Amino acid sequence: MTDIGAWPSWNTEAQAGWSAGALAAARAYAATIHTSAAMLVAGGRVVDAWGEPERRWNVHSIRKSLLGALIGIHEAEGRFDLETTIGALGIDDRQGLTPREKLATLLDLLTARSGIYHPSGYETDWMVAIKPARGSAGPGTVWSYNNWDFNALGTAFRKLCAPDIHADFAARIAQPCGMQDFRPQTDGTLVELPDSVHPAYPFRMSARDLARFGELFLRGGRFGGRQIVPSGWVAQSVLPYSEAGTRGAYGYLWWVSRAGALFPNVIVPPGTYAAYGAGGHYVVVLPALDAVFVHRVDTDTPGQHVSPAQFGRLLHLVLEAAPNGTHG
Repeated sequence: MTDIGAWPSWNTEAQAGWSAGALAAARAYAATIHTSAAMLVAGGRVVDAWGEPERRWNVHSIRKSLLGALIGIHEAEGRFDLETTIGALGIDDRQGLTPREKLATLLDLLTARSGIYHPSGYETDWMVAIKPARGSAGPGTVWSYNNWDFNALGTAFRKLCAPDIHADFAARIAQPCGMQDFRPQTDGTLVELPDSVHPAYPFRMSARDLARFGELFLRGGRFGGRQIVPSGWVAQSVLPYSEAGTRGAYGYLWWVSRAGALFPNVIVPPGTYAAYGAGGHYVVVLPALDAVFVHRVDTDTPGQHVSPAQFGRLLHLVLEAAPNGTHG
């Protein structure tokens, strides 16, 4: 039986206003791809779940949205000034950064607009392929989904806010939100990279804990009656600062829908945004439906992968089941 842990659930899909038949079609499609776990939460309760939502897998680039939530807490407490330049913080790298590159601000890193294309690491083939030439853009002028920005942001956070990203996440977000599986000592690491001094900071988390993270943002940074992440930060994080083509737009470490575009094969409702990681890991927040959809893949096993197009097809089927969807 699927283990949703401490999550409350609806008695039936119909009680939540969702179509059981349409969700069965989504499940049937998921069985043909490498979906390992999925959870649909609406109105704060589980509508449907399948696979192994208790299993912890690497979240891959969802780590960036997790860090972004932490940054919002520390920014409100005065430790993280977005106007600070990386030069002022003494941030550099193996090949040396130029004076122009050192003018990039923490806000530029947060929005992936630093113009710093120094070699990084922990990247997918797509990320390597889209990286512009070194020195081709000035700070703040061009958006590029760039792990140098994201990893250097982790270095800045550890310098200004807390030396251990994962322990800070556990104390400030996981525990207050009632996450039951995340253990920072075993589920958080720093990965040193050969070409950069700025390590990656992967997280291993379960679908049922990631659903709580999505719910936290859906509720404007509140969980269980407590304001955990400032509401203003949540709202700013999901503004469409940068055009991202078929991937919609980009905010503060979140992917944001633009005119229905976010994934292939689906038109998402207005206001939808998502955190996602390589291999098929997604936290999709659907404010128009008061819902969160989490999708996981056992990327620990070689060959397990769900493409954006496959996920978009699955999400389309899930949305067919939504209240006022086309399921009738």
